[in-house]
Amino acid sequence: MDPFRTDLLAGKTVVITGGGTGLGRSMAIRIAGLGAKVALLGRRPEPLLETAGVIRGAGAQAAALPCDIRDPAAVRTAFDRAEDELGPANQLINNAAGNFLCPSEDLSDNAFDSVVRIVLYGSFHCTRELGRRLIERKQSGAILSIVTTYCTTGSAFVLPSAAAKAGVLAMTRSLAVEWAAYDIRLNAIAPGPFPTDGAFSRLLPGSELEKQAKRRVPSRRFGAHD
Repeated sequence: MDPFRTDLLAGKTVVITGGGTGLGRSMAIRIAGLGAKVALLGRRPEPLLETAGVIRGAGAQAAALPCDIRDPAAVRTAFDRAEDELGPANQLINNAAGNFLCPSEDLSDNAFDSVVRIVLYGSFHCTRELGRRLIERKQSGAILSIVTTYCTTGSAFVLPSAAAKAGVLAMTRSLAVEWAAYDIRLNAIAPGPFPTDGAFSRLLPGSELEKQAKRRVPSRRFGAHD
């Protein structure tokens, strides 16, 4: 018997940040195929609309909601729109991220700030928004944050991302305890390297860097989106 039956997530309304591209897109399509309604948040409308179209074309429900998650007011508006279109949200995937390679002594104020605001502030704004709604409705829910393998070990040349993702991990651990009383479950997962146009072009430009990265993975392969 296939445990991933088509109605596995029936009754779930999932908000996914960065849902138009990369892993966010892959997760959105898979989750919708298991019966969930999916709200896609991201800054660029084009990939959100494309992914929502794929989901709707397969017979599931999706909403494309352009939103800058660095802005708490914009997050609130996006959640309002998601619930108007799909019903009360009860799950969230904090997937949106920003990253680039840079020697830390060369980081500008804006460079550090931009990554931390997307990854840490954005994840907090979305997590708090869903948490408030679930607590007010006395409804259970689940929040999953995508972190990185180096948020516990640190890593050279990606300091803003490492610091921000470590903050997301601490937020997850803190709220898993604090919000357990409300039946809100929080987890984080560090998936390791998955090929995406955005991340790989900035972090692993060139075949030699890809080979080096692959050698650091015990299975000697990158992740597959499905």
